[in-house]
Amino acid sequence: MTDSSMHDAITYQLSPSDPAGHRCTVVLTVPHPDPAGQTLSLPAWIPGSYMIRDFARNIETIDARAGGRRVPLDKLDKHTWKAAPCRGPLVITCVIYAWDLSVRAAHLDDTHGFFNGTSVFLRVHGQERQPCLLDLQPPRDALQLPWRVYTSLPEAKGHAQAAPRHGFGMYRAPDYDALLDHPIEMGTPQVATFTAHGATHELVFTGAMPNLDLERLSDDVQRICDAQIAFFEPRTRQAPFLDSANRYVFMTMVTGDGYGGLEHRASTALMTARGDLPVRGVPGQTDGYRNFLGLVSHEYFHTWNVKRIKPAVFAPYDLDKENPTRLLWLFEGFTSYYDDLFLVRTQVIGMSDYLRTLGKTITSVLGSPGRLKQSVADSSFDAWTKYYRQDENSVNAIVSYYTKGSLVALALDLTIRSETRNRRSLDDLMRLLWDRYGRDFYQGAGLGVPEDAIGELVKEATGVDITDFLARYVDGREDPPLEALLARQGITVQWKAASTLPSIGARTGKQGDDLRLSAVIEKGPAHKAGLSAHDVIVAIDGVRVSATNLDKVLGRYRAGDTVVVHAFRRDELRSVRLKLAAPPATDCVLTAAV
Repeated sequence: MTDSSMHDAITYQLSPSDPAGHRCTVVLTVPHPDPAGQTLSLPAWIPGSYMIRDFARNIETIDARAGGRRVPLDKLDKHTWKAAPCRGPLVITCVIYAWDLSVRAAHLDDTHGFFNGTSVFLRVHGQERQPCLLDLQPPRDALQLPWRVYTSLPEAKGHAQAAPRHGFGMYRAPDYDALLDHPIEMGTPQVATFTAHGATHELVFTGAMPNLDLERLSDDVQRICDAQIAFFEPRTRQAPFLDSANRYVFMTMVTGDGYGGLEHRASTALMTARGDLPVRGVPGQTDGYRNFLGLVSHEYFHTWNVKRIKPAVFAPYDLDKENPTRLLWLFEGFTSYYDDLFLVRTQVIGMSDYLRTLGKTITSVLGSPGRLKQSVADSSFDAWTKYYRQDENSVNAIVSYYTKGSLVALALDLTIRSETRNRRSLDDLMRLLWDRYGRDFYQGAGLGVPEDAIGELVKEATGVDITDFLARYVDGREDPPLEALLARQGITVQWKAASTLPSIGARTGKQGDDLRLSAVIEKGPAHKAGLSAHDVIVAIDGVRVSATNLDKVLGRYRAGDTVVVHAFRRDELRSVRLKLAAPPATDCVLTAAV
């Protein structure tokens, strides 16, 4: 950014003005507002989380001034304002409530601040391509709170108030889209740093974590990052985020039971449970830690697949409304396939652990009746209204483009390998996508993958015609033939029942001390008996049932027995006769040939 462009840049100042009240203040300065009146808006959703979230609801106050005088603001809709015509600079001041402990929004208290740009930075309509400056301010009591800043947003070098590394001050972005895509963590986290093929990577952990094993985390994550960079760039070994100060930041919020991630172009926001992270001096690898490493691998793979290789409808994003695409099975499903695959390729986990994790995914997908009603292409398109708005019937009505998408990726990989005698694989498709759509996305025309291009791209990359494959397993609702495909790789599939107890055909949860049906499986015993989700089971054959004793009660029966179930629906007691079923053999166990 040159001195002249800095002078004309749109400037944002972000201050954690009231940490105890979870309020930040954002001051936006527009040097040259639209003479006809400047339109401003806050995004309605955040890329990577496909649901309208209406972030503008958290703006408590908004004020516009120019030359020291108030400028009238007309609110046009739920997230858009228009300032009256004025001579610049136009200064907009917002007080924003930031108390959403998630990877999607903003969270501020007296221990830290985390900010996604979509929650705090107004868009200046018509000037989205203008360079942006961001002035990050410390809390007022900075002497008592020696916070530091962690972000992949580059410092505004050459500016008089340029931020030092990890410091408060001025940062820069080439345009509004980039400003939104570099979240900010400020506070006093635990941090580890490593390099992967010359690129700096920071592991930033916020929250109480006694004896966190940062050395082990750095070693494991570095292996994943090294491998993924080399996967997409086998010749140059060059990370894709050189335009972001050549660094990548993993920002992890640690809580008692959190889990989740959201990708950005040179960083990711993660949440994890405290018990899933490794402890110094404690050997072994827990399932929780493997899950965390899989999450890290997943979000890092998105650096290529979805942040640069994008569906055409995301190039660019329209953050005012839904942007439906039928390709999330590729962008999220393929990423869900490669995340654990990279753990085993780098020997961060062993093959037995990989097969056990894969078996759980197969179990999850084939145990959901909704997969027979919705294709992964339809699941992708309906993400905004179905996947991200799940209810008690979702297990019967929808399929996950993450999990079934990962099985489609596995089946496609094995199909390509089989038909080419292992000369080609899904890796060849990913590298073609990177070469054609990803590598120069931010430097070139920013083209995305067309909705109907995958078949031709697979054929170009591998020589394999997948027209029938797409019709049956992507646009259709058939289960991929994994058993036969895995057998060709020397992996056997066995199906076992998860329990020896008879089944009531429902998923259960706790409601205080009571047992509540959280979902009723279509055509199962509970459905046939007339029970519904949210019913509270109080007795079976006159014996009280609670949240903790269902297994003990069912242990006195066999499949085929008919029992009388008493349940409350709201405040009304119901009595039904239910025929218990045999436990379904839906647990998938994979075994590799020795």
